[in-house]
Amino acid sequence: MSNQTKYNSYRQTFPEFVYESYQYDVQPDGLHIVFTFRIGDSICFHPTSVVVDQPFLHFDQPAELMDRLIFNIGMAELVSYWKCLCPPCVKVECGSLNESQRNFWKNVYYHGLGEFFYTNGIEASITDFMDIVAPNEYAPCSLSPSSTAANDYLVPIGGGKDSVVTLDLLRENAKGRVVPMIMNPRGATVGCIEAAGYTLDDVAVVKRSIDSNLLELNSEGCLNGHTPFSAMLAFYTILTAQLSGIGNIALSNEDSANEATVVGTSVNHQYSKSLAFENDFRHYVDQYVGKGLNYFSFLRPLSELQIAMLFSRTDRYYDIFRSCNVGSKQDIWCGHCAKCLFAYIILSPFIPPQRLNAIFGKAMLEDGELKPIFNQLVGISDTKPFECVGTIEEVRTALSLTARRWYSNQLPTLLKDYPLGEPTTPLDRLSPHHNLNNQEIAILTRYVQAQRV
Repeated sequence: MSNQTKYNSYRQTFPEFVYESYQYDVQPDGLHIVFTFRIGDSICFHPTSVVVDQPFLHFDQPAELMDRLIFNIGMAELVSYWKCLCPPCVKVECGSLNESQRNFWKNVYYHGLGEFFYTNGIEASITDFMDIVAPNEYAPCSLSPSSTAANDYLVPIGGGKDSVVTLDLLRENAKGRVVPMIMNPRGATVGCIEAAGYTLDDVAVVKRSIDSNLLELNSEGCLNGHTPFSAMLAFYTILTAQLSGIGNIALSNEDSANEATVVGTSVNHQYSKSLAFENDFRHYVDQYVGKGLNYFSFLRPLSELQIAMLFSRTDRYYDIFRSCNVGSKQDIWCGHCAKCLFAYIILSPFIPPQRLNAIFGKAMLEDGELKPIFNQLVGISDTKPFECVGTIEEVRTALSLTARRWYSNQLPTLLKDYPLGEPTTPLDRLSPHHNLNNQEIAILTRYVQAQRV
């Protein structure tokens, strides 16, 4: 049975997905959250999360605000459960949504599922893939300006190079607190914050669990694929910032996240890291959750190449950071995936080959078996890897700089048949499309100009 046939059949058999309830309470170890989603009478999901108690967290927030924050986290969580059977109707029983809000969520779901539809060979349009049914009222809600600190920053840490660049630059230059946030701590995330001078006692930690029923359905052959994780994370950051009394949530999504993964389409693996999502999310929070929280990407004006350049200025993270999804559970670089090859390439102009090989455990540009992935990264193939990787132009520029700087005598295997061109991605220019203030732009400008090669 094709996935399109499955999709059509499931939608007839399971016409309705219900967001039934959310519950939360403060226990000795933190804020516990439980969501209830239901498909028909026999399939029920209860995903859970815990915002771990810390001295700087204040759980005594206004009930109306907490309801709004947690209800919207549930709206972001539900799409991961919806996708297994793709019911045509999502019925919201525990909150209200006006037309503008319903349009926001349909947009997030549809574009956030672009890779899911594409890789599964499913044809779906934004008008017919889902209808959201909910009571049609939602009153405005405003946070008191005094409830959040305008000079403080919450920085989500994922264990890769980008978030530690944000953490370092703000820690060195911000006027207020800079608090890391980690979802489901693992080796690389904990190692990175410790290398930056923090301990877990200084970090906002969210422990999120997936309902085992979803994993069971996936194992039985139900539809599966990529969902907009960063959109879900965005709503958790808003909750955590409010509990911490912090006014700014500084993400580490770069300008490159706006490029489509499939050439000539709007399919983008990184949609929920894009500026389009960021702008929509900022408007939604301001209108329907509360004012006073500033969600933005600190690295938005930069390319992946510039971020790699800034990352290379200190070696304290070299042996700690990890971006490999395949090896994330083992906290390793697998050395065989697109994420590993891209990270190697984008860092290669700035870190000597011998040191780079020690970081990744191999000379990746000498591995001829990576040629198909290489072709995707440089644009020879029509489709980029479905991973968080930079633009084709950035990869080509990185390879040109690398060849000139380190391989003037003999090119490595992957570059021997590749037509190296002139570098075209500037290292000293910042994109004007972002949500940073003048002080934040000045920080980036100063460090980029000091570091460029």
